Amino acid sequence: MFKLLFMVVLLVLCHVSMAKITKNEEKKTYIVHMSKSEMPVSFTDQSYWYDSSLKSVSDSAEMLYTYNNVAHGYSTRLTKQEAESLENQPGILSVMPEVVYQLHTTRTPEFLGLDQNANLFPESKTASEVVVGVFDTGVWPESKSFDDSGLGPIPSSWKGECEIGNNFNSSNCNRKLIGARFFSKGYVAALGPIDESKESNSPRDDDGHGTHTSTTAAGSVVRDASLLGYAAGTARGMASSARVAVYKVCWEGGCFSSDILKGMDMAIADNVNVMSLSLGGGTSDYYRDNIAIGAFAAMQKGILVSCSAGNAGPSSSSLSNVAPWITTVGAGTLDRDFPTLASLGNGLNYSGVSLFKGDPLPDKMLPFIYAGNATAATNGNLCMPGTLIPDKVKGKIVLCDRGVNARVQKGSVVKAAGGVGMVLANAASNGDELVADAHLLPATAVTEKTGIIIKNYLFSESNPTATIIFQGTKVGIEPSPVVAAFSSRGPNSITPEILKPDIIAPGVNILAGWSGSVGPTGLAEDSRHVEFNIISGTSMSCPHVSGLAALLKAAHGDWSPGAIRSALMTTAYSKYKNGKLMEDIATGKPSTPFDHGAGHVDPVSALNPGLVYDLTVDDYVGFLCAMKYTASEIKLVTRGNFTCETSKQYSVNNLNYPSFAVSYQTGSGPISEETTTVKHTRTLTNVGLPGTYKVSVSSPGKSVKITVEPESLTFDKVNEKKSYTVSFTASSMPMNTNLFGRIEWSDEKHIVASPVAISWT
Repeated sequence: MFKLLFMVVLLVLCHVSMAKITKNEEKKTYIVHMSKSEMPVSFTDQSYWYDSSLKSVSDSAEMLYTYNNVAHGYSTRLTKQEAESLENQPGILSVMPEVVYQLHTTRTPEFLGLDQNANLFPESKTASEVVVGVFDTGVWPESKSFDDSGLGPIPSSWKGECEIGNNFNSSNCNRKLIGARFFSKGYVAALGPIDESKESNSPRDDDGHGTHTSTTAAGSVVRDASLLGYAAGTARGMASSARVAVYKVCWEGGCFSSDILKGMDMAIADNVNVMSLSLGGGTSDYYRDNIAIGAFAAMQKGILVSCSAGNAGPSSSSLSNVAPWITTVGAGTLDRDFPTLASLGNGLNYSGVSLFKGDPLPDKMLPFIYAGNATAATNGNLCMPGTLIPDKVKGKIVLCDRGVNARVQKGSVVKAAGGVGMVLANAASNGDELVADAHLLPATAVTEKTGIIIKNYLFSESNPTATIIFQGTKVGIEPSPVVAAFSSRGPNSITPEILKPDIIAPGVNILAGWSGSVGPTGLAEDSRHVEFNIISGTSMSCPHVSGLAALLKAAHGDWSPGAIRSALMTTAYSKYKNGKLMEDIATGKPSTPFDHGAGHVDPVSALNPGLVYDLTVDDYVGFLCAMKYTASEIKLVTRGNFTCETSKQYSVNNLNYPSFAVSYQTGSGPISEETTTVKHTRTLTNVGLPGTYKVSVSSPGKSVKITVEPESLTFDKVNEKKSYTVSFTASSMPMNTNLFGRIEWSDEKHIVASPVAISWT
């Protein structure tokens, strides 16, 4: 009897134990958004209310973070059933599952005209009062780009800290790098403890990405900077006198939304002036997008939020971070290149790019082979790890196709198999875009067209040979800029009536500071240490705009985030000096507003835009009403008790945005004017001298008539506002057709330009 009882108890304990394990396995991180106005009066503090709500569904769950500025609520680990039970409680607006975001991974100031016009910008006291908060992989504080020489005391408005952690202490901050925090609870809850043998459990950057973005935005002036001798010159951030605050929210396993949201929450409390986030994921409704929610709170505090558009181009509707209160930045090229030649045995040379620095190839032609012919794997042409047959590639140059794994990893795979060099051929999606890399062996990247020609040589010759010739750094490349093929494109999949991206900025082959704990390729086998690195992505273009926004904030302290973005957008250019339209490198054809938004940033013109399209919190609330969001959905975004007036007609078309997007939901065939006239209302604010502005319209074609009323606006004083209406009247067009135009207001001193995108779907 005793044995039987013992067995029953043991089975029960095993069952309970297994149930707990199963329950733990099912747990995920959720961000709980609560309605502060519905907190019962019995609670004296909201934290007690949060704790009570959590305990009502789980005895074991603990809060990871509480949020005070970007949201009212907390994050925690729950089972799906617990999350559903919690969401049904009074006062709970939403229980959102954790989202994992990924990073969107010198010459620039001169290219943007900042060097020649430095005296136009207040690079003294006011510029040094501006704080740029960068949300990324942390910071390498020893970088020369954080030298604080010449900077005065830390601004009195600063409330942040320099947090202590693994390989990092408070003395790592100074008058340049004034704050450094790290947030990992969401990451640890999902993936387990941080492996401190691989990354520091502190603000320290062991990846390099965060140091690169922060120094791009606001790095100090560093003379004699280069990557292995490439791009030699003076490196400086866009706002070289601004202060930097770093928020480490990205780790080896990604960037978790609970950590990002807490970082933004603290940055608001710390009093940053600009937030820069070179990360993103998919798109979702704004009330389900925690970055959008955090950015709304920042905007309410007068903080401009700049985010990368993503690296999913050239596919259409591939954008991230499309909320209208976020400045969404795509990527373009510089006029600088790093040319190489792939020299073939038939005497022909083909241009490519590379940042290789090391022992050159022998002064002779070498055997040359296509990776697809040196493998037993179906994807061996991509030079994936372990796919090349050493006996076939030893001592040879190998042609690898671009795709799937990292470009630099392909070179490492060739080297490990005994190859002595690599030619990397673009895929169709990359087109003519060439991105330079600091390869571990002599290598060059070539365009898709060039790759096809070289493959034809390889397939037709019985004993093909080649060599690679490196030609250093070249500037003055034309045309430039061109839109990068990887830069994510519109239309905006959430709100087609809001044109995104907003703008493009330099994002290809950008030189900036780097981490001392990782080589320039980021590969584990790369033991080289560099102070600066050259990398590409909208991750690089985003901090350019963040830094430029800091300059404008220093010059115009009373401008709102909407006014700063407007100044950057309405002064951007989409034509070269010769009058030709800016190119899209993915197609070789003119780029469109779905590719470049308002155009390429021109900071000198943005300093004095003449007029701006300003936006207030109420304007954005009206936009949410026009989106037909419910009261609880609006509260999720705004954290306030805003209500939509039932008697008021809200329209997305009337959001005072500096661009125009018109989406006709119709098929082909003739249709009446009444059903195809769409009206947009805008208001311009004078930020310059008194004057009269007249409008001009670049029509997209006979299918659409654009009418602006009135055709002139007279401003007598600063901050005076005047409104106008634009009518878009369409006749007929086939489905899936896009047309583009431009609306410009000019007083003969300023041109205030807005792109127009019209689509039929």
